[in-house]
Amino acid sequence: MFRKMLFLMTLVASFAMVGCTQEEKSEGVGKYGMMDSGTPEYAAIQFFDHLYHDSNLEEVLRFSSPKMGRLIRSYQTSRNFQRHVLNLSYDKVELVIDSGNNRMRSEFSDKATVTVFFTGTLHGEKHEDLRTVNLVKADGDWKVDEIEADKFL
Repeated sequence: MFRKMLFLMTLVASFAMVGCTQEEKSEGVGKYGMMDSGTPEYAAIQFFDHLYHDSNLEEVLRFSSPKMGRLIRSYQTSRNFQRHVLNLSYDKVELVIDSGNNRMRSEFSDKATVTVFFTGTLHGEKHEDLRTVNLVKADGDWKVDEIEADKFL
């Protein structure tokens, strides 16, 4: 009788412990971490996130069109691409999508334009900038095709 009771209590305790463990959350994209992965905004944020936070260019190339991929490969490192093409070098950077004036339904189009705000620090000084990103849809996925500097600066 005692063994059955001990076994039952051990079983209940193990289920309670397994049920109470927290699931590892994946870090979302966007202001509240809920941006849909099939949108041009998601592709733009992922492109720049991997460009500024990963040393490996393979993830950046996943979100690049063939034209942009050739340009990225020619600079060999993400730091060189940041410095020479974007003219935006950061030690730490935060990326935010401009969600205003978005009247497009991206599931029906094959081209999109997204504005990305950059806020970060370089050598302890705060820098803010923005870039307009032109994306194309290739094989059902959004790819960064061109990056334009702010035309008002």
